[in-house]
Amino acid sequence: MKQYILTIVAILSLAACMSKVKSPKMVQHHPPIYPDYIGVTIPVGIAPLNFDFAGHPFTTMDVVVKGNKGGELHVQGSQADFDIDKWHSLTEQNQGGDLVFTVSVLHDGQWEQYLPFTVHVSHYPLDEWGLTYRRIAPGYEVYSSMGLYQRNLANFNETPIFENTQVSGTCVNCHTSNMTNPQQFVFHVRGDHGATMVQQGGKREWLKATNDLLGGSMVYPYWHPSGKYCAFSTNQTRQAFHVVRDERIEVFDLSSDILVYNPLTHELLSDSLIATSDWSENVPTFSPDGRTLYFMTCKQQEYPAHYKDEKYNLCSISFNPDNGAFGNHVDTLFNAVKMGKSLTWPRPSYDGKYILFTLIDYGYFSIWHNESEQWLLDLRTGKAHPLTQANSRRADSYHNWSGNSHWIVFTSRRGDGLYSRLYIAHVDDNGKASKPFLLPQRHPWKYECGSIYSFNTPDFTHTPVQFDAYSARQEIMSDKRKETIMKQR
Repeated sequence: MKQYILTIVAILSLAACMSKVKSPKMVQHHPPIYPDYIGVTIPVGIAPLNFDFAGHPFTTMDVVVKGNKGGELHVQGSQADFDIDKWHSLTEQNQGGDLVFTVSVLHDGQWEQYLPFTVHVSHYPLDEWGLTYRRIAPGYEVYSSMGLYQRNLANFNETPIFENTQVSGTCVNCHTSNMTNPQQFVFHVRGDHGATMVQQGGKREWLKATNDLLGGSMVYPYWHPSGKYCAFSTNQTRQAFHVVRDERIEVFDLSSDILVYNPLTHELLSDSLIATSDWSENVPTFSPDGRTLYFMTCKQQEYPAHYKDEKYNLCSISFNPDNGAFGNHVDTLFNAVKMGKSLTWPRPSYDGKYILFTLIDYGYFSIWHNESEQWLLDLRTGKAHPLTQANSRRADSYHNWSGNSHWIVFTSRRGDGLYSRLYIAHVDDNGKASKPFLLPQRHPWKYECGSIYSFNTPDFTHTPVQFDAYSARQEIMSDKRKETIMKQR
């Protein structure tokens, strides 16, 4: 009873501390807020869209959020900081409806009230626990501070999966789970203790990262939906530096081929059609039914002299999961070269309708290309279109789908042109993307200004990734690696 009374007193005290917005001066435009959440579409249960006022100096900000299906939130202070449980309740009550935000600020003793803005709550849930991603500090020649992390989408909790500081001189990258299910999880370790880690049901194997038969490291993994296979490309990657303004790094491959790994037999399955000497086959993915292998390919160039001639198309070959056999011919699904462009990072939606890809002028490392845009190929019609609402004037790149194929997460440098951050966008039944929203943070401005990290290779995860980082460190340091068997047709 005493605790109940104290809670009521605390609530009443908080309400009493709020200043009343009296006779506000009406401002005839939307409020300048950071992040820009005006007009975005969100899922039920996402972390609160906290934001800061990004206009002139002010004393207090007052924010009222009303749902058109009911419910209301009211906060006041130096930023819009919403209670997580109350925010979740409001989004649940307004699924398929709109939240209307009214922002007022106290400036020089006068309240100013801005035009209301809306946030749409999709009727499609996200149905994912969170995100996984690589977070990396700036660095070009040496492995700086980086790691694989996971973030709960319902709140602001971020935890490390594995950090490179646990093993000196390593780089961790190219992680993925099987259709957002982290029971099957893989990532690559570069450096003196290089390896490819394959984890299934909590059991780990560390594969020898490279050998003479592979011709490069096993990178860009993608699980077969059955879990019986995992596709990789084996790349000899190089980087060069630009000497012109607004361009920094170019990444290219001296060669790359496609192979499919069978964890049960430890065989690497390849075929002469996807491992050629004159073409670079790269970034493989499986169709949701597991019977098609998608990949990108380009004519091998003389590097670095002709790096701008490195242009990729999207291709496919049939795959038989019963025996691991490939088809007898390769089809071109999207001819980017004919457009004078290059296609990269193909990702099929899990409902089998689309392939999401990035289109750039040349090459495939789109994170360094300001012109990079996200496009959607409709596999039912063969037609492709840019995701206009989701794209920006700066690099929009690495992306992945949610399990229900109605949400995408991707990286973008649209904020300051320097750091890549995580954005989420809704995709409707017609393949149209909504205006994306920056991954919510508890204190957005403070978080972004205080961070020196870029985010890349994001993916959704249905449940938290269970990974024993301490034991993994010991295993990496031991250099015990599983040998693989190359099986080529």
